[in-house]
Amino acid sequence: CRKRKSVRGCVVGPDLAVMHLVVAKKGEGEIPGLTDDQRPRRLGPKRASHIRKLFGLEKQDDVRKFVVRRETAKKKKAPKIQRLITPAMLQRKRYYKSQVRKRMVLGKQLKEDYHKRLTEYRQEQKEARASEVAKKKKHEK
Repeated sequence: CRKRKSVRGCVVGPDLAVMHLVVAKKGEGEIPGLTDDQRPRRLGPKRASHIRKLFGLEKQDDVRKFVVRRETAKKKKAPKIQRLITPAMLQRKRYYKSQVRKRMVLGKQLKEDYHKRLTEYRQEQKEARASEVAKKKKHEK
């Protein structure tokens, strides 16, 4: 990772070859080689929402038709659009939600079965205890 250098006040070391500065306020005169020429951006936006914002598109418009392509030596290049909502993505989301729902239903069913079995077991234990007590009472007499 490249170390970023900041300018504090106006004291800068003589050992620096390059400084990263931002023009905060433009004065009345032009700075040659910096503010006198307008250079277009090399690359266009890659994220779907940024492409929509740039071209003023609606939600239902196809973003893939508006992606900024650039010329290379042999062919045109376009970036892979990120955060693009595709049918495959929606299907994956539906599948995931259905799996979650299925797990919830299964958990509920297992819980019901467990409680049913627990009440049966407690009833059996109660009956067994009652029979033991009855047997002891009968034996004492």
